[in-house]
Amino acid sequence: MPELPDIAAYLSALEPRILGQPLERVRLASPFLLRTTHPAPADAEGRMVRELRRVGKRIGIGVDGGLWLVLHLMIAGRLHWRPPRAKIAGRGFLAAFDFPEGSLTLTEAGAKRRASCTF
Repeated sequence: MPELPDIAAYLSALEPRILGQPLERVRLASPFLLRTTHPAPADAEGRMVRELRRVGKRIGIGVDGGLWLVLHLMIAGRLHWRPPRAKIAGRGFLAAFDFPEGSLTLTEAGAKRRASCTF
């Protein structure tokens, strides 16, 4: 499973950036990224990130209140750390998760959109 080392590297990089930080805003550029409707992404906004976890080939971000944001990058999905409130313009940008120190953006290369986000 070549994705597992990538997931472990992402978790190591995300931990000092978002652990203990509030998730200020969730911005979705593509409605097809979201795989669930309840709870809504806005329900996670303003909550503190308490835990990061690998869930198989997915990245789990646990926030206050027992809510989890789970990202499945699939084969072409990538996470990027950008300056705060980074724009999500362009074909490859799917979402941005804003924190006080920066924005975690999700991109996906290629024409097929396979990455997913669940709450």
